[in-house]
Amino acid sequence: MDEQKETLRVGSAVRRRRRQLELTLAVVAERSGLSVPFLSQVENERARPSSRSLQRVADALRTTEVELLAAADPACTVDVMRAGEGDAGTPSPSSPDARIRNLVRGHHQLHAIEFTGDHDEGREFQHRNDELMYVVGGAVEVEAEGRAYRLGRGDSLYLTGGVRHRWRATVPDSQVLVVAVGDHIDAVDDSRR
Repeated sequence: MDEQKETLRVGSAVRRRRRQLELTLAVVAERSGLSVPFLSQVENERARPSSRSLQRVADALRTTEVELLAAADPACTVDVMRAGEGDAGTPSPSSPDARIRNLVRGHHQLHAIEFTGDHDEGREFQHRNDELMYVVGGAVEVEAEGRAYRLGRGDSLYLTGGVRHRWRATVPDSQVLVVAVGDHIDAVDDSRR
């Protein structure tokens, strides 16, 4: 995928999210610590935010850098992501030693992300829809609903939408696959089946 085209589309994703939350540029600027002119340039695709700046914007918009980038890509019906392609090994903004790799491009119902290393264990997550964590290698500890769960290679943990959680790697270079239903999709309880 052409990196320049991908970068240019992130501005529209930022604008859509800001408008969805009914926020002004001034509010996002205050929350993110970035200037209104810079944010305007990002939204109008005249400036390319760094990974750190995009993370600050995402935090201000109560989302993640991954979600903004996913919203920026066009949808496709079949897409193969090869090892080492695209954003493979992107440094995590919350931990310089960790790497994040999107496994699905685009704005889809399914999101899959591979984390390698550790990340900010103090950061708490809460997603509107369900999520699955699978430990590809190493070991992690997940705290959810007041309990700690230790997971090793091959273990998985399922979280229902709305459950607050945080996690940390307990072994260096642990790899965790996170698969989730997109926050932009309303989960439906279809118990009539």
